[in-house]
Amino acid sequence: MSKRSILSIYILSGILTLVVFDYFLTTNIQNKEVFIQLQRVEGIFFLLSIGMVLYLYLAKREEFKQLKEAEQRRRTLINSMVDFVNFKDGDGRWLESNTFGLQLFQLEHVDYKGKKDSELAEYTEFYKESLIYCEVSDEETWMKGVITRCEEIIPLPDGNHKTFDTIKVPLFFEDGSRKGLVVIGRDISERVVAEKQLFDSEQRYKSLFEHNPYPMLMLDLNGLITTVNPRFETVTGFHQEEVHGSSFVNLDFSPEDAELIHTSCDYVVENRKGIKKGKDIQFITKYGKSILLSCTFVPMMIGDDLVGIITYAKEVTQIRETEARLRRSEKLSIVGELAASVAHEVRNPLTSLKGFVQLLKKNDHPHEQYYSIMLSELDRINLIVSELLVLAKPQELPFSKQQIVELINEVKTLLKPEADSFSAQISISVKNDIPLLSCEGNQLKQVFINMLKNSMEAAADQIWIDFEHTDKNLSIIIKDNGSGIEKNRLKHLGEPFYSSKERGTGLGLTVSCRIIEAHGGKVRFYSELNRGTEVEIILPYKA
Repeated sequence: MSKRSILSIYILSGILTLVVFDYFLTTNIQNKEVFIQLQRVEGIFFLLSIGMVLYLYLAKREEFKQLKEAEQRRRTLINSMVDFVNFKDGDGRWLESNTFGLQLFQLEHVDYKGKKDSELAEYTEFYKESLIYCEVSDEETWMKGVITRCEEIIPLPDGNHKTFDTIKVPLFFEDGSRKGLVVIGRDISERVVAEKQLFDSEQRYKSLFEHNPYPMLMLDLNGLITTVNPRFETVTGFHQEEVHGSSFVNLDFSPEDAELIHTSCDYVVENRKGIKKGKDIQFITKYGKSILLSCTFVPMMIGDDLVGIITYAKEVTQIRETEARLRRSEKLSIVGELAASVAHEVRNPLTSLKGFVQLLKKNDHPHEQYYSIMLSELDRINLIVSELLVLAKPQELPFSKQQIVELINEVKTLLKPEADSFSAQISISVKNDIPLLSCEGNQLKQVFINMLKNSMEAAADQIWIDFEHTDKNLSIIIKDNGSGIEKNRLKHLGEPFYSSKERGTGLGLTVSCRIIEAHGGKVRFYSELNRGTEVEIILPYKA
């Protein structure tokens, strides 16, 4: 009802009231004084009524003004929000939406009030499907009957999209019927992009760490292990839960290497720069195997803050072994070239010298002792030249099936006089039948002779020879109780011209290793000072 209608009704009802009251007084009151008094009451009542009406009007007007101001503030508030705000009735019709929501769905110039999403979809082709889906999503909220929250992706005309964290609040009457729906959608596009960038960064870091071909581990600023990658577990045998919280330097390192690691960590913390150690670090794995690690230490930074240390521990055991073999091959190559150019030239005059010395020995009896010494030394020179020739010219060996135990027995018989002179006893133990071995018998005899002579010259009084074999390999183990070899000398055994004996040439073991390598085998040395030496000769079975 309009204001004019209310005013008209009020005026008409007032006039009617006055007319009726005056008629009543005129027809029923005869006393003039009473009549005047009642008219005065009528006037006062009428004035009070008008005053009451004016008071109520002014009060309502002030209340209306306050409501209007509150509504204006509410409108200003929701229109200034960067969130999508929408109010719907119980049937899903739009009651009110803020400016952001209208602009989002391109409905700025549409009279949206009283229309459903599907009806508004007809006004915007681009957002048609999105608006229709809103009805489906609203219905799901109504069915659940509780506040729902979800992420909704709204496409944009420029090809991009916005992501909204949408909250839907269903409102119900006391009887359970639908009253209204409040929809608030917060634009979280920037947060989603930032989270995706962070996730991508974490994935790249995770991939780099977990799939790195080198063992890696993370340390805190106190040098305690926080994380290791799978490659570290594979190489060392230690799993994450076994080393977590342990000090890196307390793992199986020598005191010297532990101090090197500690110094490197201190350098990274103090200088905030990476450092690579030139010296390889020896590490004992969980299974007791010794490996070499080349370690690099780099700072782990978050912004400007140093939070830890990342260690790359590249395993270089095979690389160092290959380098050692290459150096050894180079030495052998040099020795071979030297031997090839010298051996033949030395042997010819050597033959002449030996012949003349033998002739002089027969005719000069007073100096026979000196001639015998000269002949002994000439034989020694001839032996050295023969060994040089073996190094200089590797030959295609004529292999044949041999019983290795028989070869060892022949060598034992051959060396018995020499063993007696050294008071050494040679024992051969054969526990199982040894299959025939494809080899060059004479060269293997030379290897066994060299090894047994070394044991005798090391003051061994007991020499044991044992055999172990598998389907592929045969191991001949020669063990003595002699003086043994220092640990730092073991790695040089087999190198040309390296000998710990006073009169040794260093070629006997070199030739022996060369012969075993020509048979496709390996020679391993185990020794401890004053507790003897063990030589393991591994030969493969060949068809």
